Amino acid sequence: MKKHGFVIIIIGLILIGISLTIAALVVPSGITGPGDLSTANMFEGLFDEVTNEIAIMPGDSAYVSYDAFLSETPLLWGVQIVEYSPNDSLLIDVSNIFGDNYGKFTMSEPVLFESLHVTQSDTLNFEITNTGSQIVTVVVMFSEDQENSDVSSNSDSSVMNMVLPLLASGFLLILGMIVSIIGVVIILVDLKNKFDDERNY
Repeated sequence: MKKHGFVIIIIGLILIGISLTIAALVVPSGITGPGDLSTANMFEGLFDEVTNEIAIMPGDSAYVSYDAFLSETPLLWGVQIVEYSPNDSLLIDVSNIFGDNYGKFTMSEPVLFESLHVTQSDTLNFEITNTGSQIVTVVVMFSEDQENSDVSSNSDSSVMNMVLPLLASGFLLILGMIVSIIGVVIILVDLKNKFDDERNY
């Protein structure tokens, strides 16, 4: 029986092993699950301001303000639910001190990022309402003028040290699984051909 299918499977498993090794090396040892991954920490240096953790009871709201100093610049803001549960949901209402509304955003995922175009210096108010059935803890992040941030060019930044290796690890994991599946298919085809040949004899 031909063995090239087994060889391909071994190559795929090697790629998967490399992927898992990279992930194990770059993820801090204190992280035990997805709930321990902080977006603010992973993208450290990108954000101008990160709030402390804010606990919100079901049906209640929390209020966060941010002073945008730059004009004609996109403001990137994000909310992360710490210890996310599939039933968690938030409604985020963004306005300024004059009552102008910048939009309402619903959130049912662990992290939400949006960009607002701020035409002049302004104070933005974020009303975060817990529309779920259990307490949620959130962290809110703000960043102005991301284009001039050195987070991607700084070799010591968290993006370079963790996020990019994790992306490479994910790519290798997917590639390894695809290669392994191809190897299994080849083995099955070879087995079918072998049985067909034996029948012919």
